Amino acid sequence: MVEATEFAKPYLKQIIDFQNQVISKFAKPKAEITKENPEIINTAKEFLKGKLDQILFERDKDLRNQQETDLKQQLIDLIEEKYPNQISPRVLFSLFDDETDRVMTKNILEQDKRPDNRNSDQLREISCEVDVLPRTHGSGLFSRGQTTALSILTLGAPGDQQLLEGMEISGKKRFMLHYNFPPYSVGEVKPMRGPGRREIGHGSIGEKALLPLIPKAEDFPYTIRVVSEILSSNGSSSMASISGASLALMDAGVPIKSQAAGIAIGLVMDEETEKFCVLTDIQGPEDHHGDMDFKVAGTRKGITVIQMDVKISGITQEILKIALEKARKARLQILDITEKAISKPREKLSPYAPRILTIQINPNKIREVVGPGGKIINEIVSETGATIDIEQTGLIFITAETEDSAQKALKWIENITHETRV
Repeated sequence: MVEATEFAKPYLKQIIDFQNQVISKFAKPKAEITKENPEIINTAKEFLKGKLDQILFERDKDLRNQQETDLKQQLIDLIEEKYPNQISPRVLFSLFDDETDRVMTKNILEQDKRPDNRNSDQLREISCEVDVLPRTHGSGLFSRGQTTALSILTLGAPGDQQLLEGMEISGKKRFMLHYNFPPYSVGEVKPMRGPGRREIGHGSIGEKALLPLIPKAEDFPYTIRVVSEILSSNGSSSMASISGASLALMDAGVPIKSQAAGIAIGLVMDEETEKFCVLTDIQGPEDHHGDMDFKVAGTRKGITVIQMDVKISGITQEILKIALEKARKARLQILDITEKAISKPREKLSPYAPRILTIQINPNKIREVVGPGGKIINEIVSETGATIDIEQTGLIFITAETEDSAQKALKWIENITHETRV
């Protein structure tokens, strides 16, 4: 991975040089930003000195958030009293964030002190279990620190596949991972809305992480949908979803190749001195006030997905190498824990999961199964309660809630398509 990024560097430089040429040709002069009164800024900084350390290193998330809100209000009240109507609260909020960034960076780089007192390589406490919802087709609960993901799996017929009809792609998708981030997971009271960029993006990275492990349709014809419900969040909820979904897949009896796990690697860096520290398993404050969120997921054998967000101008090859190695070690530690809950897919599907039977018929006989205007196939569906999906090759999938219903539909189709040989 590191060698691949090194190989890409010269080509990236060519693109960046071209972008700079375009910018220099068409860019407009930058707007001048009026500097705030330095006396007010110094007063605010002096007020925050020492207080941010106490709040930032409070381990309870809810208490920390409340203390942070109270301190912001105290800062606004103080400045408004001393310098009425001279500075916007928005500027003070920005200053508050900048000072928090500085305090956290200083403590980690100089004292190796993270907000929850872990060392740079240490994972938060992890727990997991499967079959937490016995009535579903599969379920997995994964907790890491104050982040908890409940993954619920549903198996469906081949006809339940999602149809893709976009400008760039079209087709069908038989494995879906949907991510829900309800407001209560971060202690907020808000209405539930449709999926936003966060939900779509986190669901997509989880889906891509697990897709290489999903068996082929020929071996496991079911449509698979996993819904990850974030019950509480304090960072890395998307990576928790991958671990939870992996547990749910095995609990449901989906013959995936191996367990998967995800981890978020962070970074704090002083760009002036170039001193840095790479952090394993970042939580909320380290994500918000840190300089990198590097999500890495995969199996014991390797990486299946990566995603990097940085707030600095870029990272070096050394940082990337350290981050990937820390992600590998953390991923193996997580897999050691999740494999204690379930180490291989269950041999039998849930009794509540649908049953699928297949039959290959002569493609010329498809019209006989369908009947005029769909009369025959509708009669089979009505009488047996089964769902029937027919491919152009003559392969027929029969999906039913019970084995008896599926067998009844199968026998019906066999009688229609039976060819008598003399």
